[in-house]
Amino acid sequence: MPLIAFAKMQGAGNDFVVLDCTRAPFALGREQVRRLADRHFGVGCDQLLVVESPQDSANDFRYRIFNAEGGEVEQCGNGARCFVKFVHARGLTGKREIRVETPAGVIVPRLEDDGEVSVDMGPALRESPLVQPLEVGGERVELAILSMGNPHAVQLVADVDTAPVATQGPLIEHHPRFPQRVNAGYMQVLDRHALKLRVWERGAGETLSCGTGACAAAVAGIARGLLDSPARVETRGGALTIAWAGGDNPVCMKGPAQAVFEGSIEL
Repeated sequence: MPLIAFAKMQGAGNDFVVLDCTRAPFALGREQVRRLADRHFGVGCDQLLVVESPQDSANDFRYRIFNAEGGEVEQCGNGARCFVKFVHARGLTGKREIRVETPAGVIVPRLEDDGEVSVDMGPALRESPLVQPLEVGGERVELAILSMGNPHAVQLVADVDTAPVATQGPLIEHHPRFPQRVNAGYMQVLDRHALKLRVWERGAGETLSCGTGACAAAVAGIARGLLDSPARVETRGGALTIAWAGGDNPVCMKGPAQAVFEGSIEL
């Protein structure tokens, strides 16, 4: 079996296996991705991130994301921060700011002087009305439905620590209302510039942090008049800062990204 070289990285506890496929094409099947992501028989990760050459010469790289269950998804915000640190550390670019193609569009991550990474995630796409009722497990819940390139359904809760993330989250993810499934967010507003967040991620379960989920929650809170920009989003893995000026303006995320170790594995 061939050896697959990888890097393990994490952004606010959301952990990734990163592959450099700029010289050889990505050729892993769904079951191989699942084995790579398995925390007992593989390396273990929430998502697999793949670095490829861009399809458009105006951009620097192409970015692909696979959830732990092996399915490809549109976007991953915490992974985008790790992405720019990876390509910079590997000498694949000398730029501190890069343009990256994703299935959801182009994003622009930037290495900041304080060691964190900021990412222009583009505009949020909000459904109208933003907040919609949904019957979930015999209970009526109010969800803010929007997209950060991937779908999110965010609900306001009084105490995020006791929110039914592990029980209700899968029901929302697989609800017929969302044919492509959805990320289920639970947000608690702390003050005008701070919230706590937990997310049941589509195809991965609850993770310690979700970058696009943090963007979606902050946008939902600002749009509903509950928050002001910038907002500090506290997750179980760390804090992110989200800024949004409203309307069609881009959502900007800033937070940590860290290399953990490198290695190779037989698949």
